[in-house]
Amino acid sequence: MTIPLLCLMAFQVTGEAAHEWIGMLMTAFVLIHQVLNRRWYGSVFKGKYNVYRFLNTAVTALLLLAFVLTAFSGMAMSGYAVPFLYGMVKPSVARRMHLSFSYWSFVLMGMHLGLHIPVITARMKLSNGKKHALAIFFCCLAAAGLFFFLRNGIFDYMFFRLPFAFLDYEKSGIAVFSENILMLEFWAFTGARFATLSRKKVR
Repeated sequence: MTIPLLCLMAFQVTGEAAHEWIGMLMTAFVLIHQVLNRRWYGSVFKGKYNVYRFLNTAVTALLLLAFVLTAFSGMAMSGYAVPFLYGMVKPSVARRMHLSFSYWSFVLMGMHLGLHIPVITARMKLSNGKKHALAIFFCCLAAAGLFFFLRNGIFDYMFFRLPFAFLDYEKSGIAVFSENILMLEFWAFTGARFATLSRKKVR
């Protein structure tokens, strides 16, 4: 789901019509993911909670909520994919909702990915030198991602401070995707650090 998410965040590259259809594809992927992940929902209220499990559950629940609100607000102002749903809520309200919750989805998706990284990398047998080198490399990428995140004023969109997204349509597609990947990497790196620290406390 990461690839369609990155495409959705590159609105100035894909255009409005493609954006809506990619959004519908993303919605389908999310629904399929929930069906495949149904066992996880059955275990939410079972067993004990440590810091890592609480954090993972909270991020997953918030991400699902953000996805739902993003999809709902997007459909409420659709002109191509589902135009018959246009006007479910006032377009001006739907626009601000969509702008805010799409970025919340982006941030939480990065955190969600990052929380699973320690589990995945634990199976990789790397020397301490390689581990440190990779940590430094991804830390540098994360720093670049934070720079673009702050420079692009994403927090203003997330907290309803701006009603419209000020996109640079002259920026190349490669630059747009590169910035989005770096910003997502920052939140994945943050999630991975939280996961590592919380899992150490459990031990």
